[in-house]
Amino acid sequence: MYLITAVALFAVFVVNVALGALSSSPFLGDVGEMLVLFAASIFFVVAVLRREEASKNSE
Repeated sequence: MYLITAVALFAVFVVNVALGALSSSPFLGDVGEMLVLFAASIFFVVAVLRREEASKNSE
């Protein structure tokens, strides 16, 4: 679930950057873009740590 959320947030970031580059009208500003990327990073780290914990518990 965390990894899917991280991928979805990163996709929002990529779409925003692409729209800003192609049409000069991104739907997020600089701060919004930073917050989306930060949230995607946090969710990715949580997903990695949970997967690592699950692999340690299965051993």
